Amino acid sequence: MTDLIHVILLGIIEGVTEFLPISSTGHLLIAEKFGLGERSDLFNVGIQAGAILAVTFIYWSRIWQLFTQWRDPANRDYLFKLFVAFMITVVLGLIVTHYGFKLPEKVTPIAWALVIGGFWMLGAEGLAAKQVDRTQVTWRVAILVGLAQMVAGVFPGTSRSGATIFTAMLVGTSNRAAATEFAFLVGIPTMYAATGYELLKVMKNGGVAHEDWSALIIGFVVSLIVGFIAVKWLLGYIRTHRFTWFAIYRIVLGVALLLLVPAGT
Repeated sequence: MTDLIHVILLGIIEGVTEFLPISSTGHLLIAEKFGLGERSDLFNVGIQAGAILAVTFIYWSRIWQLFTQWRDPANRDYLFKLFVAFMITVVLGLIVTHYGFKLPEKVTPIAWALVIGGFWMLGAEGLAAKQVDRTQVTWRVAILVGLAQMVAGVFPGTSRSGATIFTAMLVGTSNRAAATEFAFLVGIPTMYAATGYELLKVMKNGGVAHEDWSALIIGFVVSLIVGFIAVKWLLGYIRTHRFTWFAIYRIVLGVALLLLVPAGT
C-alpha cells in the first residue's frame, strides 16, 4: 500500500510539473531522493508520457488541423518548423547518448539549475515584455527551441517547457500563448520518442520482466489525469498573467535545497 501511495504521488508530481516551467525531472529526482524511492528510467519517462498524452488531447484539434490542412502554406510552414525543432533535439540527443552521458542524480546541481533558471525566467520575461507582441514562429525560434529542448534534457532542473517557452519569447515569438503552444507541440513527439527509446533499451537488455509494470501504468494514468488539469489551468492562467510566480517558486525551492541539503547529496 505504501508503494502504491508513492507511485500515485510521483504521478501527481509529474502531471503538475511537466508543463509548468519548474522542471518535472528535477522534482521527480528530489521526490525520489527524499522518501518516494528511486525508480527506473523507464518509469520516469513513462509517466512523463502520460502528461504528454494529456497535452496531446488538449491540442488535438490544432494537431488535426495541421495534418489535415497541410496544403495551407501557413500550416505547412508551421509543421516543418515543428519537425526541424524536433529533429535537432533527436540528433543532439543521440550524440549525447552515444558518448555515454547520463543525467546527474544529485540534488545540488538540480538546486542550482532551479535558482539560475528562475532568475533567467525573470530577466527573459522582462525583455520579452518590451518587444512588440508577435505570434509568428520564425526559423530562428524553431532552431533555438530545438537546442533549448536538448539543453533541458541534459541538465535536470532546467525545465524543458520553461527553456523552450522563454527561448521562443526571447528570440521572436514574444506572445506568451503562441510561444507556449509551439513549445508544447514540439514536446509531444519528443517525449513519445524518449519513451519509445527507453522501452527499446529495456527490451534489448532483458529488463522487461524486472520492470514494475503495474506501478508504471498507475503512474502513467495519474500523470495523464493530473497533467490534463494542470495544462488546462496553465493555458488559462497565461492569458492574463506572467510567469513571475513560477520563477520565484524555483528560486525559493533552489535556495532552500542549497541551504538544507548537504553538499554533494
